[in-house]
Amino acid sequence: MDDLVKRFECDVLIVGGGINGAAIARDAAGRRLRVVLCEKDDLAQHTSSASSKLIHGGLRYLEHYKFGLVRKALIERETLLRSAPHIMRPLRFVMPHDKGARPAWLIRAGLFLYDRLARREFLPGSHGLDLRSHPAGAPLLPQFTQGFMYSDGWVDDARLVVLNALDAHERGAVILTHSRCGALQRQPDGWSTTLEGQGRHVHVQARCLVNAAGPWAARFLHGATNTPGGRALRLIKGSHIVVPRLFDHPHAYIFQHPDGRIVFAMPYEGAFTLVGTTDVDYRGELDKVAISAEETLYLCQLANRYFRRAITPDDVLWSYAGVRPLVEDEAASAAAATRDFRLEPDMAGAPLLSVFGGKITTSRKLAEQAVDWVAGALGHAAPAWTADACLPGGDLYGPLPDKRGVLEFDGWSARLGTRYPWLPPVLVARYARAYGTRIGVLLARRSRLEDMGQEVLPGLYEAEIDYLMAHEWARSSADILWRRTKLGLHLAPGSAALLDEWIGARQGALAL
Repeated sequence: MDDLVKRFECDVLIVGGGINGAAIARDAAGRRLRVVLCEKDDLAQHTSSASSKLIHGGLRYLEHYKFGLVRKALIERETLLRSAPHIMRPLRFVMPHDKGARPAWLIRAGLFLYDRLARREFLPGSHGLDLRSHPAGAPLLPQFTQGFMYSDGWVDDARLVVLNALDAHERGAVILTHSRCGALQRQPDGWSTTLEGQGRHVHVQARCLVNAAGPWAARFLHGATNTPGGRALRLIKGSHIVVPRLFDHPHAYIFQHPDGRIVFAMPYEGAFTLVGTTDVDYRGELDKVAISAEETLYLCQLANRYFRRAITPDDVLWSYAGVRPLVEDEAASAAAATRDFRLEPDMAGAPLLSVFGGKITTSRKLAEQAVDWVAGALGHAAPAWTADACLPGGDLYGPLPDKRGVLEFDGWSARLGTRYPWLPPVLVARYARAYGTRIGVLLARRSRLEDMGQEVLPGLYEAEIDYLMAHEWARSSADILWRRTKLGLHLAPGSAALLDEWIGARQGALAL
């Protein structure tokens, strides 16, 4: 915004620009509520971009008897996949049978239940696997001869957050990144506060407040109401490493560790393998979360229990860590703590709803239930709608979610190559996955490569940077290279500084 001071009156102010906050903003805006969302950093800068990138039911939660959570997530799995088939896709998982871990009969029983807890429309079921003849067995150590295969899904987590925010914005919501919520004043009929960031002040008067601050939620609630709130949060750090590709086939692996934890190894960005996650209790600074040397070594050692090609911490090309705010349920281990969510309403004055816990897979359902409460508290009658709506760019085969987008994505993407023959195929493929049908907005009025402007970094043209800054709230190289795209993995050292310099010059020129 150009003005240093702005004022907004709204029905609901949402604090937190992670997946929960963005999904709530989208749902609320679609029900014609006036929405302002504020985020102190970039969208998805913290926990929501540090996930395992999975849309899944949570197979391992079955052994903790979390049947309701697993069923809820399994129902959402196909709903989400249909809504945004460009940033999500089905993924088959291979579980090698480790004779020293869970017995085969228990795994078969778990997979049988996993296949049947919720209806599957297009994801195939599970089955046994002879790893001596299947391609997925070739990268594994020879003692792993039998295994199992089942279905879940992959998601670009940061883009999921951005697309929820984009849909909210296009339905009327105001999205304010790099805007910290200051002191709150609560009156019987509303909340008032000032958002501050980057030299601007935004005064907001809201009828209802939603606390979707993720790991900061309990702290924010205490500041907003001067009470400790309801149930405490258990902060769990999950860390991942990225190493050179360990296998060539398109499937992922799920590995059992003798300590009872589960770790995934997944294809990532073509040339890499993503390995994670850890589960450790966290009590450090929330703005400075990073993987520890012990976690890095742990993930390498676990991978080495299964893969023929051994890795060491020296092979790690990139790592990331995030803190998950889980509802405290007195579980003995971090791995066993519930991933379910809790909505905590407060009507002691103007309405306040705090969101605790949750996971990416159930974020749409969480948002639906949250907005049901908000709408009721405000006397606003409006039906839920997101289960039958595409996210921006996901309408490959019409305005309604369709399994064709999931099953026929490659064909749709191939047709883009004939529509834009002047674009290099690698760019067409990347744009298809990142932007879906919004590629038409990115490439509007462009008919040759020269129209894309300067190639600021290899594969990153001026046109795409402008699009991300104008439509997706990108402001820095980190926003673009690590959240809006994953180009940072593919570029030479020093690329981020070059991009930040270009962005600074661009913004300076626009300000003149």
